[in-house]
Amino acid sequence: METFRIANLETFPQTLAALLDEQRRTIETLTRTEETGYGEILKPLQDLEDALDRFFTPLSHLNSVMNSDATQKAYEASLPLLSKFHSEMAQNVPLFKKIERIEADDPQQRKVLANSLRDFRLSGIDLPENEKKRLEAINLELSELANTFSQNLLDATNAYELIIEKEADVAGLPRTDIEAARTEIDGKVVYTFTLQIPSYLAYMTYGPNRGYRQELSKAYSTRAPENAEVIDRILTLKQEKAALLGFENYAEYALQTRDADSQDGVLSFLHQLADSALPQAREELAELKAFAEETDGITDLATYDVAYYSEKLKKAKFDYDDAVTKPYFEQSRVLEGLLEIVSELFGITFQAVEVPVWHERVKTYDLYEDNALAGRIYFDLETRREKRGGAWMHDWETHFVDAEGKKHLPSAFVVCNFAPASESTPSLLRHDDVVTLFHEMGHAIHHLFGRANERAVSGINGVAWDVVEFPSQFLENFAYEPAIIRKLGFHYKDQTPIPDALIEKIKASKNFQAALGILRQVEFSLFDFMLHQKLYQGEEVQALLESIREKTSLLKPPAYNRFQHGFSHIFAGGYAAGYYSYKWAEVLSADAFFACLDEEDGFDKAKARGYKTHILSQGGTKEMSRLYAEWLGRKPQVESLLKLYGIAHG
Repeated sequence: METFRIANLETFPQTLAALLDEQRRTIETLTRTEETGYGEILKPLQDLEDALDRFFTPLSHLNSVMNSDATQKAYEASLPLLSKFHSEMAQNVPLFKKIERIEADDPQQRKVLANSLRDFRLSGIDLPENEKKRLEAINLELSELANTFSQNLLDATNAYELIIEKEADVAGLPRTDIEAARTEIDGKVVYTFTLQIPSYLAYMTYGPNRGYRQELSKAYSTRAPENAEVIDRILTLKQEKAALLGFENYAEYALQTRDADSQDGVLSFLHQLADSALPQAREELAELKAFAEETDGITDLATYDVAYYSEKLKKAKFDYDDAVTKPYFEQSRVLEGLLEIVSELFGITFQAVEVPVWHERVKTYDLYEDNALAGRIYFDLETRREKRGGAWMHDWETHFVDAEGKKHLPSAFVVCNFAPASESTPSLLRHDDVVTLFHEMGHAIHHLFGRANERAVSGINGVAWDVVEFPSQFLENFAYEPAIIRKLGFHYKDQTPIPDALIEKIKASKNFQAALGILRQVEFSLFDFMLHQKLYQGEEVQALLESIREKTSLLKPPAYNRFQHGFSHIFAGGYAAGYYSYKWAEVLSADAFFACLDEEDGFDKAKARGYKTHILSQGGTKEMSRLYAEWLGRKPQVESLLKLYGIAHG
């Protein structure tokens, strides 16, 4: 496996350019040979892709987790080189003609071949030369715009601070959050809150001063207004790209590589979910409004009040406060517990290793299966200024057998933004954080357990975008099971186990306001999908969002809210016309969860091994619907998703 290092950020783009030129020469040689065998053409091509990913991934990763002027400069200089190279390859007619002549007998190889030909056609291989050039320019500009969007958001997030002087205005926040906010200015103790997620959520959830909540919320929901122009340009280019390739809109283009087979199918699925959730959501909101009025005389409940009063209501209903769980979920202990659970379920072991990393707080483990080294995983779990917000899994190396017959082992990064340790306490997690860690670990084992011989369909490679969330959501569901929580929860001071009463409250409160949560996700999904069904510009973008909110948003956001300016998933990530994937995949994950659930042990171990064999290890070798049927002998049921959330359905 590779060692994590970047020799020189200043010369990185030049080194990348040299590597790309070398690959161009190799590919030209491949196209000139008389060979048309899979092993002589598609095997070496996958090896080249592996070499490029192994070289470039450390920089893209570093730019996300240790962002600096140097990483940003190297990254921005590298993007055009990569975009140009990928566009050239995608429109390399001699290479396409060569691959068209390949015949493959092995099922994995046939899948790689089919995907390769499909991707060539989706990249405009059949277009006239002038349109190919235009497509290349569009792809380059889109990659640059995505980076600009992300950087604008990061800069705006880091630029804001709310300074609170009165101790009474932080009363009620968890002690660890107060300590994190506490600072001195000119010898006076003040409390500083930012738009970084741990800080922002702490005040929005527990902050007693309504004016400050409104101020913080407004700052968060109006970040990066310059992204409005970026969004307009991204949408214009995506519509043009779809039209060039012969599609009605970008949504139709995106579905060519998805599990969902039609635009109407996606929209009807989302509306079905919304319709199922609406009656219960209205009840949930009515309960919250009544509680806020009864508690503090609030008769005009606003969006910036929801997290605060929801937390108070949850505590009143269940005698449960997410902060109460923090002392029992010490980050290191939770991670060790998670690794033990994964080891026990899937027949592997983890061993801590000392290897070069990008930050001293990163933890690294090697995976062993049948006493043989099988992969490596890196955990970077704490927030810092140089790290972009959110949580994600980033694959680096992949399991496959190369053209020379050598087996390669996989590696992956798991990144979160948990509260860091303070002078008096270690890093402590809310139960929501535990769920997040399980989610990202689900992605990681999907990649690390891949056992395909062909790189292009091994691990998460070749997995349809709208089912790639299945393994992550599946694993996170178990973070609520009592048998699993008992393996994670021990008080950080004296190691006493988490009380059964608290475990019951975590479980009981799991579906608190579940219907409102579904509506929120459906809102994001409908907005994203419909935004890519025709060209929206300027105020039309906001108008579309507001029209969707007529159905999904039972409590209207303030007029100043510009959610879209921070919607990184679709404008700076890969989720354009694909945010629905979370719910689409959740049908699979909910159905699989109930199939694998064992009330006593948490997991049915036999089913877990079957899940590893039929789903995780297969990667993208077959369509997920087929893999699922091979595992459980049936299709997943939408009703399982409603059952998971405790929503009654007819």
